[in-house]
Amino acid sequence: MQKPTLNVMIKAARQAGNVLLRGINRLDALNVVQKQRMDYASEIDAEAEKAVVKELRRAYPDFGVMGEEGGIQGRGRYMWVIDPLDGTSNYLRGLPHYCVSIALVENGEPLDAVIFDPLRNELFTASKGAGAVLNDKRIRVADRKDLEAALVGTGFAPRERERAGAQLKCVDALLTRAEDIRRSGSAALDLAYVACGRLDAYFEAGVKAWDIAAGVLLVREAGGRVCDFRGANTARMDDRAPDTRPLIAGNIKITDALQKCIDASGYAATFK
Repeated sequence: MQKPTLNVMIKAARQAGNVLLRGINRLDALNVVQKQRMDYASEIDAEAEKAVVKELRRAYPDFGVMGEEGGIQGRGRYMWVIDPLDGTSNYLRGLPHYCVSIALVENGEPLDAVIFDPLRNELFTASKGAGAVLNDKRIRVADRKDLEAALVGTGFAPRERERAGAQLKCVDALLTRAEDIRRSGSAALDLAYVACGRLDAYFEAGVKAWDIAAGVLLVREAGGRVCDFRGANTARMDDRAPDTRPLIAGNIKITDALQKCIDASGYAATFK
């Protein structure tokens, strides 16, 4: 039986997904704002987050909220960490790869997670200690044992372009070993795909708590490991977290090999 909190999160994610699907038919008319260089949001992002927050706060009015669009609304032991539209650039261009991401966090640690892809009707869920699920079916990370023949996801965050040279050197080094690299445009879905074995690993810098909080729990509950570029545990997932961070995810062996590759390339050294 699913936890009551997870049931509420699923309902909220589906409502936000409906907002995203309705907006597809009016992409040309959407009001789009540039939050910072190469980082955009639309009125759909705000509408979807409003739908999520309304549903969550109806059930749990005392929990804090940390949303990409609405910022911090209340603080406490429990916080909802929300990205109502992860993959905004994809969405605004009609590229069919984006999702709703919701995590319930206790003192910085994810307890429950929901990532919902409304186009594919794929619902990824996890609760701490209870495993990870895709549409009612248990999922596990891939069992790849080394980087050779591994399919690795990554991203090029706009807020990390000053490290682009170091990142490209890392990608160059990685491509001499791995089968290939994918860049999907949605950190949350990349992590969900690692959890279900569609990707063998994922790494990216410049991600924020709302990009990854749900996905991190999914990977952990699917038997995987998550760390930073130096192999240390990733920072907490709430309003007391660093603004951005580097992240690696995969099974234990792949994560270790990928971390060593990133370190050897010099990319890890660009982060203090």
